[in-house]
Formats: sequence, C-alpha cells, structure tokens
Amino acid sequence: MSEDIYDPVFVKGVFDRCSDQYVTFSWICSFGFTERWRRQCVELMPEPPASEPKGYDLMAGTGEVWPHLLKRFPGIGSITAVDISSGMHQRAMERLHAHRAHKIAFIEDDVLASDLPKESADFIISTFGLKTFNGAQHAKLAKVVAHCLKPGGVFCMIEASDPKGWWLRPLYLFHLKVMLPLIERTLLRGAQDFAKIGTYSTNFGDASAFAEMLRAEGLHVEFKRFFFGCSTAVAGSKPAAFARS
Repeated sequence: MSEDIYDPVFVKGVFDRCSDQYVTFSWICSFGFTERWRRQCVELMPEPPASEPKGYDLMAGTGEVWPHLLKRFPGIGSITAVDISSGMHQRAMERLHAHRAHKIAFIEDDVLASDLPKESADFIISTFGLKTFNGAQHAKLAKVVAHCLKPGGVFCMIEASDPKGWWLRPLYLFHLKVMLPLIERTLLRGAQDFAKIGTYSTNFGDASAFAEMLRAEGLHVEFKRFFFGCSTAVAGSKPAAFARS
C-alpha cells in the first residue's frame, strides 16, 4: 500500500526529522527567496483592526515570519504558533523565541483537528504550510480560518507554487525534482525527507483553488502571484458584518 503523504502522522514525521536542517535547506534551495516571500506575505496582509492585535501563525514551522510580522506591526499583543511538528517548534524556540517569549505562545497540534476558539484572532498568517494539505484538507482549513477570525480580522498565507505558463518552468521542475534531492544527499545528508517537501510543492500547484474555498466561507480574498508564479498568496479579511448564509 502506498503511503499517504498527507496523513498528519506522516507529515509530523517528515518535519520532525528534517527540522534541524530545515532553515538551511529552505534558504539554499530557494536561493533565499523564501525569506523574501515571507516578508512579502506580511506586507500583503491588511492591517489588523485592533490596536494590540492577537492572532495565529498556522503551520508555523520554525517561526521565521515572526521578525517580519513584529517589525511591521510592533503593537502586536500576541502570536500563537500552531504546528504539528515538535521538532519544528523546538527549532523555533532555540532560534527566535527567546527575545519574544512574552508575545509568543505555542500549540503543538494538527490545526485541522484543533479546538481554536471561535472569533479569537485579529489576524492569521501562514508561510509555506499550505502544501502539506490535500484538497479536502484545504477546504477544512478554509473553515478554520473563517471560524477563528473575528469580524474585521485579516489574513495572509503564502506558498511555493508551480509557475505554469512560465517559459522557465522546465528549469524550475528540474531544480525541484533533481537538484533538491541531490543537495539533500550531498550537503544535508537527510533521510529523503527534504525530497518529500519538493513533492508537496509539486502537488500543490498554486493557491488559486484555496482562494475560492476561502471565498466560499464568506471571506474577502485577494489572490497574488510572486516571481512569475513561483509563489502564490491569498490575503484578505472577514467582513465586519459577517453572516454565513
């Protein structure tokens, strides 16, 4: 029987095992673009309505978006990081948490199975976590976002994407399918887990379908492409006078 790469237990195992080298791998294999895209994700997110907004970083990983988030919105009251991987949480605490401990809390959980309170967030952000879900799980995630946001609350999520239609797409696919596993074997000496991350990215496509799922939940949504579609994002807000039909 083939493995289900979207099963939460499988996803947790992949990211637990590669957590120690994830930051290095991500930077090398994206030529530094992941850091740029995190910053652009924060820039794209509308300003939260509250003076001291509280929100969630979903599929938070190693927390690399926090410095960008706190720089743009220094009045943030708190960030609750949610991630299924204990290894990624530990890595985030070691690298970034110490100087921000008073503003950052952790929930180690599958976000789709969590009991995050209704209308508890002024903002929701996520960087490079969407690819670890399949289509049915994306539909559940859209419901989580609509459930957790306060009326008037804002969100932005970004993910590495397949730049279909770009004339350099064959080079992009070569990089993803050949160079990433090669880098893993020769430099990072992982257990094929980084190659799985490439598979997630290839399967994901782009964020356009997820944008429609968010709209179906009654949210205002903007879909945005970066660098010829090599990453895509969804950003928007929950209407101040929110009512589900």
